[in-house]
Amino acid sequence: MAGDMVVVRREGLYCVPGNFYIDPWRPVERAVITHGHGDHARVGHGHYLAAAPGIGILRSRLGDITVQGLAYGETIEHNGVRISLHPAGHVLGSAQVRMECGGEVWVASGDYKVEADATCAPFEPVQCHTFITESTFGLPIYRWEPQQQTFDDINAWWRRNAEQGRASLMLSYAFGKAQRILSGLDPTIGPIVCHGAVEPLNRVYREAGVALPPTRMVSEVDKADLKTALIIAPPSAGGSPWVRRFGDFSDAFASGWMLLRGARRRRGVDRGFVLSDHADWPGLMSAIKATGAERVVVTHGSIPTMVRWLCQNGYDAKGFDTEYGDDEAEDAAAAGAAADGAVSGIDAPPEPDPVAQRWAVPGKADAARAAGNAAAQTAGNAAARPAGNGRSGEDGDA
Repeated sequence: MAGDMVVVRREGLYCVPGNFYIDPWRPVERAVITHGHGDHARVGHGHYLAAAPGIGILRSRLGDITVQGLAYGETIEHNGVRISLHPAGHVLGSAQVRMECGGEVWVASGDYKVEADATCAPFEPVQCHTFITESTFGLPIYRWEPQQQTFDDINAWWRRNAEQGRASLMLSYAFGKAQRILSGLDPTIGPIVCHGAVEPLNRVYREAGVALPPTRMVSEVDKADLKTALIIAPPSAGGSPWVRRFGDFSDAFASGWMLLRGARRRRGVDRGFVLSDHADWPGLMSAIKATGAERVVVTHGSIPTMVRWLCQNGYDAKGFDTEYGDDEAEDAAAAGAAADGAVSGIDAPPEPDPVAQRWAVPGKADAARAAGNAAAQTAGNAAARPAGNGRSGEDGDA
C-alpha cells in the first residue's frame, strides 16, 4: 500500500485505510483500545473495540460505553483492514493490535512485558512488517529480576514486619500492579487488606477467572489483626490520613522506577521493590526481534535511545510523538523519581491531576526523552551494565 498504514493525528494513532484510531487521546468515532490504563483508555469515544478479557475493566473504569469484545486471535474486517488482537502480557485484557491490508501487516503493541505472570495472558509475538513499540524502560540500565525473586523479597519483608507486630503498607498502582503483587503473596503470613481503589478491581479480576488470595477492606479487619496485615494501596494514599489508622507500620513502593538510585529515598518509604508491568531493555529487544519486523516505530518513553540503537542494528526505525503516559509514570510522579540516578539534573514530574490526566500528557515524557539523549552518550552500543542488581536494599539505594 502507498504510505504508512498508521500515522499520528491530533486525536491519536490513526489507521489510514481502516479509518479508526488506536488508543486515541481525544474523542473519536471508532477506537481500538489496547488496555484499560487511563492514558490509553479514555472517555468520549463513540465505539470501542477491545480484547474480551478486558471488557470488565473498561466498563468499571469508563462507565456506560458502547464496546465490542474480541477474543484473542479472532479476526474482523473494517474498511478492508483485517484486525485481530493478541496478548500483550501487560495487565488483564491487554492486547497488541494486528492490522493487515494489501498484503502489509502492522502491529501496535500498546504497553507490554515479556515475562509471564498469573494475572493476564502472556505476551505473544506477532509476525509483521512494521512494529509499533512502547519504550517506557527503553534504556540499557533497566533489567528486571525474575518476578518470583521479588515476590520472595516482598513476603520476607511482610513476614519480618508481622513478627515485630508492624503492619506492612505496599504502595502500588491500583490496576494491574496491585493484582500481580496479590498473586505472589503468601496469605499464611497474615490478613491482606486492600484500599477502596484496589478492591473493586480485584473483583473484576476474580470475575475474569484470575485466582487471587482472599482480601478484605480495612473496615473488615480488627485493629489488633492489622499489626500482621499487608495493606495494598495506591501511591496517593501514602502520607494521607487514611494510613494513620495502621499505627506503627513499614511502607514500601513497587515500581520499575525503584531500580533508579535515590528513588526510594525521595519517595520516603522504608523499602523499594523493583516490579514493572512493562518490558525491560532485554525484553524490548527480544520482543522486537521476535516480530520479524524490518521497520520499528517507537512511542512513549526513551524514544531517541531506542531509535538510535535500532538504526545502528539494521532496523528502519523512527519515533511517534504521542500523548501516552503510563502507570509507571504515575508511580514515578508519586515517587518523585522519574530519572534520578539514571541521569542527573532531570527534575521529577509533578503529581498528575487525576481528572486532567485523562486528557493531558504526564510531564514524564519529556524527562524520559532527555534522559534517553543523555544516556545514549554514555551507553555506547547499549552494552551498559545494569545499575546494581535490580533490588532495593536497606541502605536507601535502588
